[in-house]
Amino acid sequence: MKRRHAVNDMRALITSGQQIFRYDTFGDEAYWGGELHLNDAVARLSPNAALGLGLKIDADNLSHSELEALKHSRLDMRNPAVTVQLIRQNAVLGVVGSFDPAGHLSSVGLTCALCHSTVDNSVLPGVGHRIDGIANRDMNSGAIIAAAPNLQPIADLLSMAGTTITADQVRAVLLSWGPGKFDAEIFLDGKAFQPDGRSAAALIPNSRGLAGFNLETWTGGWGALPYWDAFVAVVLLHGNGTFFDARFDNATQFPVAAAAGLGHISVDPDEDRVTPKLPALELYQLSLRALRPRAGVDFNEAAAERGDALFSGKANCNRCHHEPLWTEPGWNTHPASDLQIDSFAADRAPEHTYKTMNLAGIFQRERGLFMKPENKGRYYHDGRFATLLDVLESYNTRFGLGLTAHEEHDVVEYLKSL
Repeated sequence: MKRRHAVNDMRALITSGQQIFRYDTFGDEAYWGGELHLNDAVARLSPNAALGLGLKIDADNLSHSELEALKHSRLDMRNPAVTVQLIRQNAVLGVVGSFDPAGHLSSVGLTCALCHSTVDNSVLPGVGHRIDGIANRDMNSGAIIAAAPNLQPIADLLSMAGTTITADQVRAVLLSWGPGKFDAEIFLDGKAFQPDGRSAAALIPNSRGLAGFNLETWTGGWGALPYWDAFVAVVLLHGNGTFFDARFDNATQFPVAAAAGLGHISVDPDEDRVTPKLPALELYQLSLRALRPRAGVDFNEAAAERGDALFSGKANCNRCHHEPLWTEPGWNTHPASDLQIDSFAADRAPEHTYKTMNLAGIFQRERGLFMKPENKGRYYHDGRFATLLDVLESYNTRFGLGLTAHEEHDVVEYLKSL
């Protein structure tokens, strides 16, 4: 009986976490709507424009008549009023609206699902059944934020490091990010670009297949899921909650965060809309398994078998990507010197290291599932490698592995089988 109650309690927490992940703004509409007035921009956005920015529409929150109208091109996808109605129905992933008595979109809040959910495109491109935990590789978060009428709060935050930043400069930086990327660290260190001039924004990670290993969602020793959930909800989304990290007091590494006190955010426990939800949110994310590839469809089975032997042998991938976690059990980070790459992103993180990423479900990116074709692939934190073969060729060169072209192909097929 006790075991049954424990299982039921766990299921209830996971169900609660799902609702939090999908629909909870943590009170951040006070920032996105109240300060940035993002709702004014969203209210002028047609469904076609919203889909163009990578926002996704949940078919399960549409009526039968709306679905039929979509399938037969009878829904006016050029009418911003349709977008507002979709938001009212909680059909736009990650966007939660508030409405005044006249029915106008008076404010808007953002949820975890904005970045970390997508759809299966079963109705139309960008419209289908929701898939939580898959990064939205199409969403241009920078362009969406840049559309907000008032970017001065962001400019004021970045200016706290000592250099005056204008709203126009903020908008230019946001527009440099591109689809599937977000720069969380810019709000800590103010660095908008890499030394070679490329955007400093990183690819949004998946939130699937995270159970069993440390530092699940990010690189550089930030912390496990509860840390990252609290950081995103309070510091990035500006929800009403408490967040503590004394490492942000390092003004040399985190000048913006140190000046703004971002490592010491505290609210009254009775008003905290984040902290009580962290357990359920964590359990839901950990319950999401990585997508499973299909032999003969997503990968070549014979080649993958050969690649399996190479992965643990000649290619030496298993040295860091240990089966079946595909990362190290324990403290799974490395300095840039171990990887023989630049340290830019590592040096933006507290531990000055890169995380050994888990590889499960990586075939989804290679095949371009649930995303526009132009946004598929892109590997490493900044998407510097367009394909898995590019990754293998780079490792082959950097570490002198001596893999033949045929062997590189076999390892790629094995990676797609994970």
